[in-house]
Amino acid sequence: MDNENSLAVKADEQTEKKEALVEIQHIKKYFPIKGGILKRTVGHVKAVDDVTLSVMKGETLGIVGESGSGKSTLGRVILRLLEPTEGKILFEKNDISHLGSRKMRAYRKNMQIVFQDPFASLNSKMSVGELVEEPLLVQTPATKAERKEIAIELLEKVGLRASDRDKYPHEFSGGQRQRISIARALALNPKFIICDEPVSALDVSIQAQVLNLMKDLQDELGLTYLFIAHDLSVVKHISDRVAVMYLGRIAEIAPKSAIYEHPLHPYTKALLSSIPVVDTEENNRNKKEKMKLQGDLPSPANPPSGCTFRTRCPLAHERCTVERPELKEIDDGHFVACHLYK
Repeated sequence: MDNENSLAVKADEQTEKKEALVEIQHIKKYFPIKGGILKRTVGHVKAVDDVTLSVMKGETLGIVGESGSGKSTLGRVILRLLEPTEGKILFEKNDISHLGSRKMRAYRKNMQIVFQDPFASLNSKMSVGELVEEPLLVQTPATKAERKEIAIELLEKVGLRASDRDKYPHEFSGGQRQRISIARALALNPKFIICDEPVSALDVSIQAQVLNLMKDLQDELGLTYLFIAHDLSVVKHISDRVAVMYLGRIAEIAPKSAIYEHPLHPYTKALLSSIPVVDTEENNRNKKEKMKLQGDLPSPANPPSGCTFRTRCPLAHERCTVERPELKEIDDGHFVACHLYK
């Protein structure tokens, strides 16, 4: 067994030896760049570039990183909304990487997504009842009366009223529309939900309500979440483990406490340094050294050689320019891809 495969096995065994619900192995997603009169492929945008990780049953795995780091693309590839360029996607140990639409349909019941913008993801011409009932109409033999009963139950479960079933998305606030999206995602009783920045478009007070709702639903229904966000304080509130992505690759992955209290990768430290802190005497006593990022995120169409973070890293050295760091376990369940650690 080579080093990368042994790493994948060790990563799968972390988090208290829980069983993995979703596993991705060496996933890549490249988008072709067309050029010239004949529109030939002249390059590729490497949105996701060799990612291996597991999501354990019942946990929330947070994925953080700057815009353009590949977080949302990774989520869509896992659900097969985008086809992977390379790699494997396993759901409950079953390889779904290349299943046809008919065979994939059976798995879609258990894999749902809540999008960032609830107004854009909800059809404005359909009533709330029609929106929530549509998955049932497509995937189950439920009668019209049964679908109505399930829709009302789901709306009440997410904090809305039965009478809201006859209204339309434009009649609701942003937070209420996101609750409708969550009810729709729950319609088929899924095991796994990808949350793609589900609260980033909401007011802070509403964010807390939606996050608490999601945690309550997870406890009640035994859900597993992949929670994508760029707000580290939101991820800290809801996640059990956190993976940090940079330019299509995993820079660091660890239990939440390790990431926030003992970050290892310079990029993770820089992200945590960007979180605003209230200037109080206690915070000043516990103040940690700040690490500032240099320059802008490089183009995923032409990523730097070696360590892709080296062009912005204040600790980069010669080895970083020629050798890509592997994701290695430094502490129990704490993996980092950085040449600073042996």
